[in-house]
Amino acid sequence: MAPDKIKPRGFHTDQADHHNNIFYRLFSNQRFLAIVGLILLLLIILPLARTYSQKRVIENEISGVQKEIAQFEKDNQELKEMLSYLQSDQSLEAQARMNLNLKKPGETVVVIENQEEIKNSDDVQDDSEEISNLKKWFNYFFSS
Repeated sequence: MAPDKIKPRGFHTDQADHHNNIFYRLFSNQRFLAIVGLILLLLIILPLARTYSQKRVIENEISGVQKEIAQFEKDNQELKEMLSYLQSDQSLEAQARMNLNLKKPGETVVVIENQEEIKNSDDVQDDSEEISNLKKWFNYFFSS
């Protein structure tokens, strides 16, 4: 028995084997490689875009909440100032004078009636009297 010549197997042994192999045909096709590359690129970019969009939404929410916090802090400071004023002796004295009609010894209280109420009561009396239209115009232009 004579040993036959053994051919070493290599990567480029038979051109016919390569053309029949489906993997070789696919990976040697430039269109297929371009499509695979685009798909991989999309698989990377889409999650990044979604993450960026979510980040922007969260940043906008944070900005809105920070503005609300600033407004609440401002309102809180104003309320603290109002509370400190209302708890002061000056406020207590002013409220007692206005609401309870209290006065200090030696002071005189003067009450001024509302001028609008006085005018309204005069108008009611004028409406009850029947005045001619000519006399109303004369009073409108020549009386003070």
